[in-house]
This record gives sequence, C-alpha cells and structure tokens, in this order.
Amino acid sequence: MGFSMCPIAVVHASAERLWDLLAEPANYAQWWEAQTRAVTPAGSAQPGQRIDAQTTALGRQWNVSITVKHIDHARRVIDLTTRLPFGITVHNHITCVPLDATTCRVSFG
Repeated sequence: MGFSMCPIAVVHASAERLWDLLAEPANYAQWWEAQTRAVTPAGSAQPGQRIDAQTTALGRQWNVSITVKHIDHARRVIDLTTRLPFGITVHNHITCVPLDATTCRVSFG
C-alpha cells in the first residue's frame, strides 16, 4: 500500500537563502527534529551522498538514513530517499520556487 502527499508552504525568505539551507546537509539540524550524525561524503548535497541522523520519539532514539538521489541547483530541486524505523521508506521531492525577492514556495512531496 502506498501513500502520497505534497505539503506546500510559503516561506518568508528568499529562494536563494532557503536553497542554501536545503543544499547543505550539514545545516539540516537547523530545520528538522533530528541530530545530524554524519554526512558522507561531506559538503554540499550531491547524488549518492548519505546523511545519517538520530531523532527522539516515544522516549526512544531512532536512526534515520537519507540518500541524495538527485539535485538540480539551477531549478532548486532535490530528491531524497529517507529510511525510517520499522521499514518505512519515504521518497522526498523538494522544490523551492521564488515568488518575489523575499518570499518563496516550498513543496515537499
């Protein structure tokens, strides 16, 4: 059984500023509820890169593993495969579209 959804948000930041945050896995701990443990290889997001993190829920710590599948800096698009506990795998397609100089729309599907 599959489930698909695509949350969309308008963010009060320039697309360039937001993309700088999304394209640098070392910054992920600033916006997600997990602690980044390792980025291999280090540096900006690139296909094949792995991000290992740990989150806490239900009084336990859980490992999260993310693989960068595709990134297009010019279009501000990144595709990730996220592996969560209990065999859950999520295919994330994140886009960042400028609306004006100080606002952008982010979709996460």
